[in-house]
Formats: sequence, structure tokens, C-alpha cells
Amino acid sequence: MGLTQILVFAAASLLARLLFRPGGYARAWGWLLLIGSALAIYWLQPAVPIRNFDFYFPTATLTLAVLGWVLTAPPETRRARENWIAGGMLAGVVLAVALTRYLSLNGLLTPTRPPQTWTVLAVLAAAALISWLLARFTRPGARMMTAGVAVLVLLFALVKTPALAQIAAGGLRGLMGQDAGLAQATDLRWLGFSYVAFRLIHTLRDRAAGRLPAVTLREYLTYMIFFPAFTAGPIDRLERFLKDLRSPAPLDADSAANAGRRLLTGLFQKFVLADALALMSLNASNAGQAHGAGWLWLLLLAYSLQIYFDFAGYTDIAIGLGRLLGVRLPENFNHPYRKPNLTQFWNNWHMSLTQWFRAYVFNPLTRVLRSRGSLPVWAIVLITQLATMTLIGLWHGVTPGFVLWGLWHGLGLFVHNRWSDWIKPRADVLNASSVLAAVLPPLSTAFTFVYVSLGWVWFALPDAGLAARTLLRLFGIG
Repeated sequence: MGLTQILVFAAASLLARLLFRPGGYARAWGWLLLIGSALAIYWLQPAVPIRNFDFYFPTATLTLAVLGWVLTAPPETRRARENWIAGGMLAGVVLAVALTRYLSLNGLLTPTRPPQTWTVLAVLAAAALISWLLARFTRPGARMMTAGVAVLVLLFALVKTPALAQIAAGGLRGLMGQDAGLAQATDLRWLGFSYVAFRLIHTLRDRAAGRLPAVTLREYLTYMIFFPAFTAGPIDRLERFLKDLRSPAPLDADSAANAGRRLLTGLFQKFVLADALALMSLNASNAGQAHGAGWLWLLLLAYSLQIYFDFAGYTDIAIGLGRLLGVRLPENFNHPYRKPNLTQFWNNWHMSLTQWFRAYVFNPLTRVLRSRGSLPVWAIVLITQLATMTLIGLWHGVTPGFVLWGLWHGLGLFVHNRWSDWIKPRADVLNASSVLAAVLPPLSTAFTFVYVSLGWVWFALPDAGLAARTLLRLFGIG
């Protein structure tokens, strides 16, 4: 979200809340949130080099959300009249965005002019047909949920793997009558897909486990594309989101002031601190130009702070906008750089992501390995930590650098786990010394910050070879 978009969203949210008080216009408020979020994802979608795909990517997001509801909704829920109204209204929004091609040659809500109306009608008809076939001939079950997750994982791999993304971009360029030879991996700028995919997988897995609440299509779609959290999270859970959607928190003076403080804090962190630090933080251009390890450490420090203020700033903005709309989005950051060890760092950095992977990767994998009874505890810890953190790395991108970043943190968490088990019997001896009790906590915090910052080298530099050389240069080698 850019600064202009954030300010427009804040003003529109406040105005809508004043005009449509949820207590008096509950149904109207629910429809307003859905329509507003659907329009917002078209406006948020950045320009795409592939013709018309700044329109088709948001449309694909809406289609995936509808299909996710069809797969997870019980048969009796699917037939409810309100769901047909929601589907028709969503199609109307997509068609209305498409019709803006007649109002602007450069795109009104989309960065470029939407495609021909007949093409959009054909796409809507195809999406409706697929949804109807799934609703008519499928029932929620473990196999369908697994198939849905598999499709999302394949889509994720396609978008996040540079080689596959470039091939797909070439095919889409050819389909749209463009030169396929100009395709780049960065052409597939599908905004919000990563977070929507996580929400979809969450609902599919929970439906398979029998713990997903029954929701209408309108509620499910609003949860999937709720615009404050669409681009950068946090990753909310459906059952928690439903409580606020069905009974929004009142917007009294204290709530408005709290929302305003979060918005201002987020704006300052993102557009003042993070953007200023970005001018001097570590990147592929300045990594090879820095003279001496000291300058490299300054670049790395700037990057560590920049990525925090950027991400935490967007989170504060999302939480502030959500509170204006009566939705209390979960917290995502809790001073992670102040934590004394890597485990606590990850319990306080991008908390909604960590909790998602703990629920759907770490805990299930741990249970499977323990049930076999043939592996020692340390091996189970090592496997689960490495697997979980590697997947978190791959979520950011299927590249060697992100894999190495995940392994870096997986190994660090494993070492901390083993260290914690070793030190527990000796804790009384250490605490008995007032000097050690005073010195160890700040030293531990500093060591954790340095370890995390060194890991950011793999994250900041796209080339794994350059990242490895930079790590060596930080310690005066090479």
C-alpha cells in the first residue's frame, strides 16, 4: 500500500463507519465490507508487464476464494439464498471494474485499462461453471481438501520459483499477443497471493479436521480479501475474524484514538524510518562496493532495522485500519530484537506466520515423528526445526538464498533448544552469581540480534555466492 492509498482507506473507513453503524445496519455493513475489499484489491494490484493481468490477478484471487468456500462449505450451506446473492454481487463488482475501461484509457481502478467486456464475461462464466460443478458434484472430505492444498502449493511454487515463473510469464505473454522472449520471473506480480494462500490452506485443513465453523460466502470472501491485511498480513484465523465481522467493536472516542495512534505509528515507521534506512541498507549494489568490514556492518545494521520498521509499520497500519472497521487484527510484532534468544525472537517476529507454521507444519510433523518411536529427541527437534524454517524461507521465494536463510534459523533454533536443555540443571548456579545474572541477559540479547542480522545477509542479497562472500567479509575474510 502506498501513502495515498493508506490515507484514502483511512478516510473511507472512518466515513463508512460513521454512516453505516454496524449495530443499526448489520447486513448493509457486511455487504459494504465485501464490496469495499473487492474493489480495494484491484486498486492495490500493481502494474504487470503482461497485458491485462493487473485485472486478471485480482480476479483470480476472488475466484480462488470462491472455490475455497465451495470446497469447505457443507452442502446445506451452499444452497442458502444469501450465497447466491453474494456470488452475483461479486460478479457485479468484477464487471463494474471491467466497465471502467470506458471511463479511462489508462485505467481507473486498475493500473492499466481492463480487458474487453466480452472477455471478462467469458471469464466470469467459466468461474461460475467451475464453482457450480464443484458445488454440485463434490462434498467436503479429506481427499478434496488435500487436492485443494496441493493445487495451492503448485500455484505457490509456480509464482515463487524464478525459473518456473519466467516460463509461465512467457506463456502468458504469448497468450496475450506479446513477445514471450521478453518474459521475466518478476512479471508474475500477483499481489496478496501468499497471504490468501495461507488463509485458504488454513480453512481447507481445518475443514478436513472438522473444526471449521460454517460461514456464508459473504463472510468467507470478506475474511479472504479483507483489505487492511491483504498485502502484508497479519494472517488471521477465520473463527477469530468471524467474531469481529459479526459483532464489530464499537467506534467510540477511545477506539478511534487507538486506531489513529496505530496508523500514525505505522506511517512513521514505514515512510520515515524504513524508507530513510533503505537509502543506506545492505543490497546487491552496495555489498560489493563497501570498503572494509566496518562499513558492511553498518549496511547490515541499517538493513536489520529497515526490514523491521517496514514490516512492523505495515502491520500497525493494517491493525489501525482494521480497528476503524471494528475488526481487531492479531498483533504481529512484539519488540523481537529485544529478545534474549532465537526462540523468543521467533515467538515475537511475524507472530501470525510463526503460529501458522507451528499449527500446520511443526506440530503435525513432531507428532508423526514421535509416533514412530525410533528417533531420539534431538533428531526430532533437528528435523522439525530445519523443515519448518526451510519452508518459511521458501514461502518468501524458492531460491537458494531463502533456503539458506531458513536453514540458518533452523540450525540456530536447534542449537538453542539443546543449549536450553543443557543449562536448565545449572541455572541455579548461574543465578547465584549477581554478576552473571546482570551480564548474561544483555549479552544474550546482543548475540541474538547479531545472529539474526547475519541471517539477513541471505535474505537481502539475491545471489547466494555474493551473500556467502559478504558474510566472510563481515569478519575480515576475503
